[in-house]
Amino acid sequence: MKIAVLLPYKENFSSEYPGSVSIFLKNIINLSKFKNFVNIYGNTKFKNKLSKNYINLNFKKKILFSNTNQYLSKFIKKTSNKNIKILEIHNRPRYVKSLLKYYKNIVLYYHNDPITQKGSEKVSDRMYLVENLKFIIFNSNWTKKRFLSNLNLPLKLKKKLLVIHQSTNKTKVKLPNKKKIITFIGKLNTSKGYDLFGDAIKKILIKYPDWKAIVIGDEKRENLNIQQKNYILLGFKKHEYIMNFLKKVNICVVPSRWEEPFGRIALEASSRGCALIISNKGGLTEAITNGIVIKKLTSASLYNAIKKIIENPSLMKKLQRDSLKNFSLTNKNAALKIDNYRSQIFKF
Repeated sequence: MKIAVLLPYKENFSSEYPGSVSIFLKNIINLSKFKNFVNIYGNTKFKNKLSKNYINLNFKKKILFSNTNQYLSKFIKKTSNKNIKILEIHNRPRYVKSLLKYYKNIVLYYHNDPITQKGSEKVSDRMYLVENLKFIIFNSNWTKKRFLSNLNLPLKLKKKLLVIHQSTNKTKVKLPNKKKIITFIGKLNTSKGYDLFGDAIKKILIKYPDWKAIVIGDEKRENLNIQQKNYILLGFKKHEYIMNFLKKVNICVVPSRWEEPFGRIALEASSRGCALIISNKGGLTEAITNGIVIKKLTSASLYNAIKKIIENPSLMKKLQRDSLKNFSLTNKNAALKIDNYRSQIFKF
């Protein structure tokens, strides 16, 4: 009996520009008691894969044919003789109808807002998914709530809906070794609030010249340049680098304007004992253990929050200690929850 995990067609399961789905799967796959029965299927052009369990679905693209349909056809052909007991589809509800005729036990994972995705935009779409899937997994209570919008389900069907937050490892962090660093990590665009961060950080670095702002990320679609002494833009960095870097950071700012389905950077910064400042958008508050949550997001409110932490060392240390002490969204806990529903399916 095998478990097949199907990635979105454009998800890059590689150390080069991996998505949050890939990082999540890499973290938990070897912690599952079913690890020897799991294969991850996807399509990437990069050589450095994140797991030995990964199988790349290569196919020649045809101009008059949908890449998605070719991708699914390749997957079906590749797994036709694999005795697949469970198929786990990540973040692509529109794949479900095409695959239900081939696989009996399908589990769908949501990593984004269900209402905005093809295959679950309508109430009828979501009702179809609940009735035909074994389980639906959400990365936050917020995404689950969005799925349930205008959807009245009996208790029997509601039991199919589970929340399994994204996760990371728990490690020792020496708080006294942290530096006077404020960081922003992610896409450098207005949706992520990078412009607000930029306006606030310029004033902060003038007022507190012994502090540095170190930014990790890039954005091809927008060009928001920040020119300031002690502002350092590192560009794209691999995930391992970021996790080690966060151990040195005192303050991490996640000022998203858009409704974050969860918030991976906030999760990782929390696990590394950063003093966090976040907006209250979407499921972002579920990603942290402790921090300052800004309800009215402006460059002024960001400036005031950063200033408050810098000028109150005891507050900064408390936020950092509490983040480490209360952190519970570990890879081990996520793997246990996944194993629980897998075990239920294998019983039948």
